[in-house]
Amino acid sequence: MKTTTGAIDIAQEAVAELREALARAGIRLPSLGLDVVTLAADPPRPLVELGCCTVETARLLAAAVLPGEENRS
Repeated sequence: MKTTTGAIDIAQEAVAELREALARAGIRLPSLGLDVVTLAADPPRPLVELGCCTVETARLLAAAVLPGEENRS
């Protein structure tokens, strides 16, 4: 059974991994973090909050998720 702290630690590690992967792709999501409301559950069921981004960042995300697809419309 995962402890409360363990679930939060795992979620924080996932956020750090995602932040690093995005940074390597040249993408920064300023609001990236854990959704605090989901941490209040007992036991906590953390969700990752991606937050808002600019249109440019949205396009960078799309290109990173589907490389080579940007010219298909």
